[in-house]
Amino acid sequence: MKKVFISTVFLATSLLYASGASIYSGKCASCHGVHGEKSALDRSKPIAGQNPSLTTKQIQAYKNGSLNQYGMGATMKNMVKSLNDNEITEVSNFISKLK
Repeated sequence: MKKVFISTVFLATSLLYASGASIYSGKCASCHGVHGEKSALDRSKPIAGQNPSLTTKQIQAYKNGSLNQYGMGATMKNMVKSLNDNEITEVSNFISKLK
């Protein structure tokens, strides 16, 4: 019974978090491109294949307002303000796999 309960809690918790792909599709693709290939608003470098640790640090810095790279701090802060740490990790890992 205990294993079933733990598995159910884990599954329910997992379902609360969107996958990196769906987060990217909903928050990032419109500016960065479906495959991370675009220069967002003609200001940034393409993000496809970027190191996930770097992406995580950048998203966290945009979220807390300490990064204003390419003059996009306010825009990015607004885009990532609702992401929790797990979602930031998931989308960072997804971006690292884009080609």
